[in-house]
Formats: sequence, structure tokens, C-alpha cells
Amino acid sequence: MLYQKILLAIDLTDESIKVANKAAELSKAMGAELIIVHVIESLNYAYGGDVPIDITDIQNQLKDTAKERMAVLEGQIDVPVKETCVTQGGIESEIHRIAEEKGVDVIVVGSHGRHGLALLLGSTANGVLHGAPCDVLAVRVHRSE
Repeated sequence: MLYQKILLAIDLTDESIKVANKAAELSKAMGAELIIVHVIESLNYAYGGDVPIDITDIQNQLKDTAKERMAVLEGQIDVPVKETCVTQGGIESEIHRIAEEKGVDVIVVGSHGRHGLALLLGSTANGVLHGAPCDVLAVRVHRSE
């Protein structure tokens, strides 16, 4: 079997369902387990003048909202999801860490197919590709669809 474990890395934007459906199709075709991850970029502390402001409550709210949105997304795809994970940190490094930790065979991410300067500067999909411990499938999504 080519892929036994698939990691779907989503950003929870409106386009996430398109990427999730592709990952679900691949999971169904391969008989593979599907794991979904969403990474919230760490904010740590915001500074208001000279006084640091603890934003732990905001980050906890972001995490709770992400879990709710992931549950909705999970209900919209037609394959069972083995596990969902909401984590915090650097997006690419967290996706790489979880892929390695879970022993996945392929990471599925969305890509907006940018060209020119945006392509040179990189994107999340490009960042995931470089340094990934396994194959990466970039699913092209367009906002106009």
C-alpha cells in the first residue's frame, strides 16, 4: 500500500473543505488513516507600551474556536478521521513534528498556486514541502471557486 497514514494540515479558511475532500478521497482510495491538524501561530506576548500583556486567554479562545471548526469540517467529509489535533507554534515546524511523531506517509496541504514574487518568497505549502519527513501533496485552491 502506497499511503497508510495521511496528515491533512488545514488553515480552517473557507477553502479548507476543498483540501479536506481531496485528502478524504485519497484516504478512501488507499484505505489509509486520516489525521487532521491545525496550527495556531504562537503569539506569546503582545506589548502595550512598556507593560507586557499576557494573551493566554486569547490563545485559548483561538484554540477552542479551531477545535469547533475542525469538528464541523470533520462532519463534512465522508471518511472516518482517526485523530484531530490543534497545536500552537511555527506552522511548518509543527506540521513536520506531528508528521514525524505520527509516522505519516503523506502530508496534504492547500496551495494557492502563487506565481512570481509570492512564489519566490514562499508559502506555507512550500515551507511544509521543504524539510517534510514524507511526501507532500499540495492541493491547488482558488478563492474564486
